[in-house]
Amino acid sequence: MTPQSRPGADTSQELDDLRTRAQRLPLRDKVRLLTGQSMWRTHGHDALGLRPVVLSDGPVGVRGTSEVEGETSVLFPSPSAIGATWDRDVAHETGRAFAREARDHGVDVVLAPQVNIQRTPVGGRHFECYAEDPYLTAEIGTAVVRGLQDEGVAACVKHYVANDSETDRTSYVAHVDPRTLREVYLAPFEAAVAAGAWSVMAAYNQVDDDTETAPMTAHRHLVTDVLKHELGFDGAVVSDWVATHTTAESANGGLDLVMPGPGGPWEDRLVRAVEDGLVPEAEIDDKVARLLLLARRVGALDEPARPLTDEGDLRELVRRTAARGTVVLRSDAANPVWDRPAPRSIALVGPNAVRPHVLGGGSSTVAPAHVVTPAEGLAARWPDAVLTVARGGDARRLAPRLDLAARSLPDQALQVTWLDAEGATLRKEVLAHWDGFLRDLPDAVDTVVLEADVLLDEPGDHTLEVGTVPGHMIEVDGVVVAHDPRRSGVEVILDSSINNPVGVPALVHVDAPRRVHVTASLLVTRAQGYGNLVRAELRHRVPAPSVDEEIAEAVAAAGAADLTVVVVGTNEEVESEGWDRTSLALPGRQDELVERVLDADPDAVVVVNAGAPVLLPWLDRARTVLWVWFPGQEAGHSIADVLAGAVEPAGRLPWTLPADEADVPVPHAVPVDGVVEYTDGVHVGHRAWVRSGRVPAAPFGHGLGWTTWSYDEVGPASRTPDGDAAVTVRVTNTGSRDGRETVQVYLEAPDAPAAAPVAHRDRPARWLGGFASVDVAAGESADVTLTVPRRRFEVWDTDGERWDLPAGTYRLRVGRSIDDLRLDTAVRALESTTGRE
Repeated sequence: MTPQSRPGADTSQELDDLRTRAQRLPLRDKVRLLTGQSMWRTHGHDALGLRPVVLSDGPVGVRGTSEVEGETSVLFPSPSAIGATWDRDVAHETGRAFAREARDHGVDVVLAPQVNIQRTPVGGRHFECYAEDPYLTAEIGTAVVRGLQDEGVAACVKHYVANDSETDRTSYVAHVDPRTLREVYLAPFEAAVAAGAWSVMAAYNQVDDDTETAPMTAHRHLVTDVLKHELGFDGAVVSDWVATHTTAESANGGLDLVMPGPGGPWEDRLVRAVEDGLVPEAEIDDKVARLLLLARRVGALDEPARPLTDEGDLRELVRRTAARGTVVLRSDAANPVWDRPAPRSIALVGPNAVRPHVLGGGSSTVAPAHVVTPAEGLAARWPDAVLTVARGGDARRLAPRLDLAARSLPDQALQVTWLDAEGATLRKEVLAHWDGFLRDLPDAVDTVVLEADVLLDEPGDHTLEVGTVPGHMIEVDGVVVAHDPRRSGVEVILDSSINNPVGVPALVHVDAPRRVHVTASLLVTRAQGYGNLVRAELRHRVPAPSVDEEIAEAVAAAGAADLTVVVVGTNEEVESEGWDRTSLALPGRQDELVERVLDADPDAVVVVNAGAPVLLPWLDRARTVLWVWFPGQEAGHSIADVLAGAVEPAGRLPWTLPADEADVPVPHAVPVDGVVEYTDGVHVGHRAWVRSGRVPAAPFGHGLGWTTWSYDEVGPASRTPDGDAAVTVRVTNTGSRDGRETVQVYLEAPDAPAAAPVAHRDRPARWLGGFASVDVAAGESADVTLTVPRRRFEVWDTDGERWDLPAGTYRLRVGRSIDDLRLDTAVRALESTTGRE
């Protein structure tokens, strides 16, 4: 690894040298390097000593390339859980662990971190983002970038830019004014570039920044002028998968690599565009140089990859991080759960107690070797306790996956037939296992027929269904139950309907055990760069008690147990890439379940297993409420560690929890006439809540932990020559156990004169300026020094296209959340300073 290729180094000469190498290549060879060789690999070039670079999805782990049957990956807590730690060291450690996983899977570039802003709580990929605040997002995201790249694996920071909702995500225009773009949505990307990010992903959506309106794969102003030239990004800009639809426009716009391949709008068409003078060959040389620099950095060109240094226990890291990121929304001071005697009996109830939701849906999905359930975690923590598990009603609409191994004849689980367009048989096979997909089918295959004889041996009404995409005929015992003649294409991947496909349920009554023949005739989905595939999720719901009966069972268990733990939350039908939520309510009858359990056991601990905000109408009733996010593969252990007090739940909310859906500042981001207007401007998230005066269920930064704190003293703020501010705060752990506190400082701007620029007058009422965490023993005190970067005081001067520091005295307010402020001091800004680029 050459010194110039390290993060943050000046690589201008290195890029110039690589451009010279690129100029020596024939045009067709150069252009060939700019489109993927396959779904996850780029092209190599023997004469250059270049091997293919391998990419893989993140950001909750490293999925791999799906080239190895049964490939598994470590499943980490969701990014929102990492954001909830408010801990740069944890984020850096997570990035290093991602790099180790990447190497284990033969991956060079991880498509993470995602540093988009949680602008609306209904955003489908809310859980993949770190925070609603640009500074917290930037600090956590850049720590992940450094962790990955310190180990020689590239981060691909995504999705550039203003990609904050899923509705019509491949086509909508995000209209964001320049100041808002700079101060909020570009800020985490700017920080990632400053941290030395090696690649950035261009988003699906279009952006109108009042300078240019274009898809982000072809937005010359934001990609070339701002990202590459102004911010100094020296890495490669990669398209989101199948996001590029133009040739000359995207090539001139600054995109460097079209993924996946082969195919797409470049290849031969880009060669012709250069030959016709529509794209300068110098643009091609620059793209090749950037890809060669990326390859060099990850060990795919000239030199081997940097040796890994991370040797930590990844399961322990996942378990510890999930526990640390857990937010205590409410704590029972009179009877804290961590201080109770070991329970002799435990009632574990709730839909997510039986099927915890450990990761959100969509491209971030990874397959862990095993997920520790809440029951397994509690049983391991309290092995002598009698554990009763009661679901309390199913919150999912769709039936569970069919257990083919248990319901089929030995070695004949699924019969698969490939047919051509004329109906002739091309291939027949019998599969013992089925993961729901058949991929990489030859072009000659038109239809795939799946057949299974399913044993139904419980008396009563069974539900059978095949979840799939358009282009199917489903039969149960020869009766057609679903038929859609339309052939699906790449749109079912882009809208994520393929990940959690709907089906038509067929009700089958059984008096005595018998086998039912299920046939699914599936037209092959031709998904462009994703290849040819078919999708069929085989589902089966056995006869079961009614929801009323299940809730009654859960309530009875709670009334009889020493410890009741209720686990409620969302699921893969609710939080996923591809669609936004239509409601913040918990699905199903979970609120009723909680209310009735609290009637039976007021000391019940309620655990919320969700990535994005949900309404908790019973919050004030419950004495102990924990928010555990999507906690990853060690979910059960991390929850048990928190309940037992083995790990301090030091999480703080990285977003605002609403009490009423009507109070949400941005309730949705549904395009109007194809445009999403960012009318909230710089007043995003908690800034809007403070401005409106509305009271949320829990404010940004809230988290109680298992101990109590006093804020004793704040020193005078000082300024550094660079314009940063520093302030020291003394805190005391006033509780009976050791704890970890996250000290937060918020800024309030001086009043601006009426003649001042709009950016000086229209500032947030209060905004995050800095934060730091400290471990303090029970009864002890500690001094915490927080730095507030100069940029936190600045505004973007749209007319001058520069950063401006409005003069005046800024109030610095210190506390435990944006609403729980204990101390304050002040600092005077320098005289109004403009011209800082």
